[in-house]
Amino acid sequence: MTAGQHPGILPDQHINDMLRTGVIATAAAPDPDQVQPASLDLRLGNIAYRVRASFLPGPSTTVDARLQELRLHEIDLSHGAVLETGCVYIVPLQESLNLPADIGATANPKSSTGRLDIFTRVITDQAEAFDTITAGYSGPLYAEISPRSFPALVRAGSRLSQIRFRRGDTRLSDAELATLHQSDRLVNEDNAKFSGGLTLSIDLDGSDPDRVIGYRAKRHSSLIDVDRKAGYELYDFWEPINLRGRSSLILDPDEFYILVSREAVHVPPDYAAEMVPFDPLVGEFRVHYAGFFDPGFGHSASGGSGSRGVLEVRSHDVPFILNDGQIVARLVYERMAERPQTLYGTGIGSNYQAQGLKLSKHFKVD
Repeated sequence: MTAGQHPGILPDQHINDMLRTGVIATAAAPDPDQVQPASLDLRLGNIAYRVRASFLPGPSTTVDARLQELRLHEIDLSHGAVLETGCVYIVPLQESLNLPADIGATANPKSSTGRLDIFTRVITDQAEAFDTITAGYSGPLYAEISPRSFPALVRAGSRLSQIRFRRGDTRLSDAELATLHQSDRLVNEDNAKFSGGLTLSIDLDGSDPDRVIGYRAKRHSSLIDVDRKAGYELYDFWEPINLRGRSSLILDPDEFYILVSREAVHVPPDYAAEMVPFDPLVGEFRVHYAGFFDPGFGHSASGGSGSRGVLEVRSHDVPFILNDGQIVARLVYERMAERPQTLYGTGIGSNYQAQGLKLSKHFKVD
């Protein structure tokens, strides 16, 4: 295998090469900060299509062909437009792909997108699954967007999703994770648990009567401009949750919560991680996994000493009780094809290094 052809997640230097050579094509010049240590931010194009329902095109159909059947109207994003809650929109992205036969990709909402409860997924032509780009795919990319809690002001160039490229499958087994934990301390606990990945539990310790353990989104709030940082008052959009001596929380159906993991997580520089649900059979709730953890997340050499995993949580259909320490998610680790030139938190404006319970970057910090 030649240099630069190692299996694993492709780092920033490879992504930049893909941009230069047209493997990743762009409608406009890339933004200076668009490439992350192990992923690429994806930018909205100029038009959004309101559609009747979410869809997958299927193996013999393009997204554009389905849009002709399902679209209700077009919205010009060139100067900004509001996407309303409860509606589904499809937006062609400024990036398209011409992947080699040995490189596939996975997409996910950006962390800030998930923390705003904006449900977004990436779709390709002939797709049979969301957020999954098959190896060798050549064609356009689309974002499906559905704001859940707050109306969202977006514009051409807004970045709600990110994409990660990989060659082969280099996920670590539980035994390999246990060995890595011995040398690199993946969490700040000796008794780390591995079950299809590093398990994460919920922090609902309400023994301190003044401690805020999470936030619940308020209904009927104002809109949020997704490109505006530190522009909104927290209490206009969120209700702080204080358990006052208790250690459990009842999730109300279809309410949105920001909670935090008990564990402080570390992703070593030669690895990347992705948060996935622990087990859909453990209860009627969903951790909205915004998901990519870049190399260097929580790494001491890049400004962290372990970082908590912020969890976006919903209960479906019925109220559900979460207890302190209950396992709710897991981190799947993968090897990098090479170490990135830049680690998360190292002079690239990373918003969530060394984080605890933290809302998205859009809200002012007291």
